[in-house]
Amino acid sequence: MGGESVPLNYLPILVFIGIAVVAIGGALLVGSFIRPSRPYRAKRAPYESGSPLFSDARIQFPMRYYIIAMLFVVFDIEVIFMIPWAIRFQSLGLLGLIEMLVFIGILLAGFWYAWKKGALEWD
Repeated sequence: MGGESVPLNYLPILVFIGIAVVAIGGALLVGSFIRPSRPYRAKRAPYESGSPLFSDARIQFPMRYYIIAMLFVVFDIEVIFMIPWAIRFQSLGLLGLIEMLVFIGILLAGFWYAWKKGALEWD
């Protein structure tokens, strides 16, 4: 480190954070003075869409929505893992292909299990 103390190395970062906080606070303060403020009854309503509230927002959703959302996340992550694999496919060789087929097989087994348990029944 050359004899410098560690906190002095972080001084530029702290100065940058301080400048950012002051700039953001200043922008918000100036914006609060410049922007028009004309509140009316509909704007103060919980939902500004203009649609009247007709029921409580806290309703129970069927469990299959959560399962479908989890499957979406799982298959989305699968694609994230497949992109680098596809880019480096030629250098990975046969072992890389076998590993990806095992990975996809495990995901398809989970998908099949969810299908057989009835979690993926669409009406």
